Amino acid sequence: MRKYNVDLVYGIYDDEEKLLQAIRKAKSQHLDIFDVYTPFPVHGMEKALGLSESRLHIAGFVYGALGTLTAFLGMTWIFTKDWPIIFGGKPYWSVPAFIPITFELTVLFAAWGMTITFYTICGLWPGVKNPQIDLRTTDDKFCLAFDMTAVNESVAKSLLAESGAEEINTKTI
Repeated sequence: MRKYNVDLVYGIYDDEEKLLQAIRKAKSQHLDIFDVYTPFPVHGMEKALGLSESRLHIAGFVYGALGTLTAFLGMTWIFTKDWPIIFGGKPYWSVPAFIPITFELTVLFAAWGMTITFYTICGLWPGVKNPQIDLRTTDDKFCLAFDMTAVNESVAKSLLAESGAEEINTKTI
């Protein structure tokens, strides 16, 4: 299990709107948020947290282009140099016949490349166990956590209380 050795103060919320308001209030007070845990994606949370757009789609394009190039160049070499056979009256280099395999390898390279890139960036490989602050965040509760080394504990607790947190706890992960 990965150990962070981070002392946290966190609040449990029962509604995503209260959580979004707490995030906006923390950002307006320039408090450093350690993490936010939710049982499902919350619309508008990335904007409230000030997160930039993911660049995974750029990686997907590059992987897809690599798949297209691999398929097209591979079939060109196979059918013109390595195994030049005329079948069905087609010429050696028949681009329309290459399209289905080129499409499939484009999708395959993009899918596998983006999956491996995402798992690598997020540390989601099999066998990795990440600590959970509160198990209820996988069910129906929302959690906003602050690192006590970056934020004063009393300031964080007062913000959580003012924003409607059901519970305010501390924990070391």
